[in-house]
Amino acid sequence: MNQKIKWGILGPGRIANAFAKDLAHLPEAQIVAVGSRSEERAAEFALKHNIPNAYGSYEALIQDPNVDIIYVATPHSEHRENVLACLLGGKAVICEKSFTVNAAELEELIQVAREKQVFLMEAMWTRFLPTIHKVREWLASGAIGDVRMVDVRFGNRAEWIPESRLFNPKLAGGTLLDVGIYCVSFISMIYGTQPSTIQSLAHIGTTGVDEEFSALFGYEGRQTANLMAALRIKTKHETIISGTEGEIRVPSFWNAKTAELSVYGKQVERFEDCAAPIGYMYEAAEAMRCLREGKIESDIMPLDESLGIMRTMDALRGGWGMKYPSE
Repeated sequence: MNQKIKWGILGPGRIANAFAKDLAHLPEAQIVAVGSRSEERAAEFALKHNIPNAYGSYEALIQDPNVDIIYVATPHSEHRENVLACLLGGKAVICEKSFTVNAAELEELIQVAREKQVFLMEAMWTRFLPTIHKVREWLASGAIGDVRMVDVRFGNRAEWIPESRLFNPKLAGGTLLDVGIYCVSFISMIYGTQPSTIQSLAHIGTTGVDEEFSALFGYEGRQTANLMAALRIKTKHETIISGTEGEIRVPSFWNAKTAELSVYGKQVERFEDCAAPIGYMYEAAEAMRCLREGKIESDIMPLDESLGIMRTMDALRGGWGMKYPSE
């Protein structure tokens, strides 16, 4: 491995721009190439972020021998094809959430990554934030006792553009794979397992995707979780973790900068992350740590957990009777 780990960007969209800006804060990282289906878009992105190589195809990016790892930032519907091409080309990958459209697609990718011994990780950036690291420390220490309830909500009122990625079923649009996954993944992180029972209701809009949904998860240890997510309703982006000895509150949990620990009979403890970067750098740093240590997956966002999360989301959609055209 070279002294600097060299990155390629596959899909130069909005999220990739944010990722590239944050990656600049890591001196051991260097973006050396970007690939797009449009030479013009690749060139514009390369110029903006001072990237030496711009390719008008994904295949050319994957074949670049100087690229150590590729960040896949295409729409959900393309993840399986794009990640598979990277893995077969021997490139390490971190892929934007949601990892794939369904669990079957992800099972295939995991099998290939393990057979090829190539690093693969879901880019669930929330998992790696300093604030969330602190929340996990509080939980591990038993600060709030036994966790019994988790309440998570994430609702945005997106502009109604039926043909856009958010509302287009052909692009695996809808609430679940865009913002709902943050809720499902966060709950998975807290409990360390998937629910044994799921009750859920969703509103399926005129384009055929879920515009909002709510769900109640139940677990073998009698814990519960409530979640609500939406694309057409604005809500607080907040989680409350309730235990037998107190609670943890995380405002704007998905891009968390602050968290509060309230233990019964004690003064509230507050954690604040004052760092300037958005936070994508932390998932990148984890991927680079894994590469340097010769790991093919992350202990913080392991592949089996990503697969469990996808299965939970499949179960949610199954309850709504909602399928994407590609399925």
